[in-house]
Amino acid sequence: MSDKKYEITVGDKTVSAIRTSPEGNARYTYVYAPGAGSNIHDPFGEYLSARLPNAGASLVRVQFPYMEAGKRAPDQAPLLEATWWAVIDTFLVDSAKLVVGGRSMGGRIASQVAAQGASVDALALFAYPLHPPGKRAVSRDGHLPHIAVPTLFCSGTRDTFATTDDLTAVVGKMPSAAFHELEGADHGFAVLKRSGRAREDVWKEAADVLLDWIDGISN
Repeated sequence: MSDKKYEITVGDKTVSAIRTSPEGNARYTYVYAPGAGSNIHDPFGEYLSARLPNAGASLVRVQFPYMEAGKRAPDQAPLLEATWWAVIDTFLVDSAKLVVGGRSMGGRIASQVAAQGASVDALALFAYPLHPPGKRAVSRDGHLPHIAVPTLFCSGTRDTFATTDDLTAVVGKMPSAAFHELEGADHGFAVLKRSGRAREDVWKEAADVLLDWIDGISN
């Protein structure tokens, strides 16, 4: 496998991306954006950058302008969305199949541009933040039924940003969506010690689900 670094222009700003590719042609590319508090070196993203090339796919990791500038507060929604549009334009041209998404906020913004008609083949969302913790009335699901492409939700049963029932209900309103629950995992994919599992076990399960799901929608 090999890494290639990119600098992508978003208005008057620039964001970084790293594409990790298998030997030979990739069957598809998955573009992954991290959650609000993480960056291009997000641990789950780095784990995927090893798993996907071994399965014949490319993994692209990106970060948003605020993180590029070393700031803590996320950019406003228009700039976050503009970043995703620029990233999709960059990798669409040489990808046999383009899957986008990410973890928490990164995936949420990807879903918003997908609902707006971005040219992507599928959407994979990990730890989707359906609402802030303790604020179920503030739901971020209004755009989801407008997503036409196959969509995967993969979240933990202890995730305070969305319950299993919440996500099951959302999936039922979408044209082509699936949900996989990660038993015992919280929003950051951590598990309790008494579960007998480690965070790395959750990463493996989530990656296995992603690979199987993409294979399933490709057949």
